[in-house]
Amino acid sequence: MSPENAPLLNVSKLEKRFGGFYALDGLSFHVSSGEILGLVGPNGSGKTTAINVISGLYAPDGGEIVLEGGSIGGVASHKLVHRGINRTFQIPKPFLSLTVRQNVEVALAYGGATDVPAMADLLEEYRLAELADRPAADLNSSQQKMLDLVRALATRPRLLLLDELAAGLNPAELDWVTERIKALAKSGMAIIVVEHLMGFIEHITDRVIVMNAGKEIFEGKLAVAVKVPQVIEVFLGGEHAA
Repeated sequence: MSPENAPLLNVSKLEKRFGGFYALDGLSFHVSSGEILGLVGPNGSGKTTAINVISGLYAPDGGEIVLEGGSIGGVASHKLVHRGINRTFQIPKPFLSLTVRQNVEVALAYGGATDVPAMADLLEEYRLAELADRPAADLNSSQQKMLDLVRALATRPRLLLLDELAAGLNPAELDWVTERIKALAKSGMAIIVVEHLMGFIEHITDRVIVMNAGKEIFEGKLAVAVKVPQVIEVFLGGEHAA
């Protein structure tokens, strides 16, 4: 594979243990610039743990995480931001007493990116312009998710990790967010999406990794995954949202 076509991120035989429990047990996958990769699987399959390890929230207990040829396993989150990785969380945690604008200003200053997006453009693009001077505590859950996303984008990530961004959004909001995320990928950003909503995953991803018990059991198109007996078995009896 030529350097220009090499994946941005390579995850190889990744392990994460909590006591004697293997949350990640030899997970391997890659994602390239401009690609949207989905991590799917039943509850407890290790999806969020994978995001937490890649983003530096947890240190891995084995395996390797390589970003553009450099090992980043165990590098702290605040340092990874400066290397081009940022994320959203299942439950956003903005600075509740700060305004929407101030929350984004903190991200802009903290991220230290050179070619930073304009504050006004970010707020307008993600429907927060009219809320700019409101405390983050006043926002509803969907608006807080968008603020979480905008704060991540303010640091100009090359790899964006989205942890259940779609959860709780109504159908119109889902369609709108889908188009925004696709546009980010078209700009060259690599995106990993952890999500339970299979309809959303189907519309937004180029590939999916199906996980179970901390391992990948399928890699490819979601339309193919749903016909694989092992994948069907994993989801039977689980909370598989259609």
